[in-house]
Amino acid sequence: MATVVIPAQLRKLTGGKDRVEASGRNIGRLIEDLDRQFPGFREQLLQDGDVKPSIAVSIDGEMGTGGVLEPVGEDSEVFFLPALGGG
Repeated sequence: MATVVIPAQLRKLTGGKDRVEASGRNIGRLIEDLDRQFPGFREQLLQDGDVKPSIAVSIDGEMGTGGVLEPVGEDSEVFFLPALGGG
């Protein structure tokens, strides 16, 4: 199972846990498993069937660009981060 690092604003869904384990071969399946374990995750991370534009995904230190289809390894470490904007 992948390790998911939970950002502070979503820890209310995990009972305060900052790391949880979830399964899924891609980000979409991983979010489905997170939502099964901790109801409410899907609404926080997805919009119109894809990762919200305000959320950045990092898998094993690399920023994901494939949205819900981005592959996740069995031993991956996944971060969901508020996307930074500016100029």
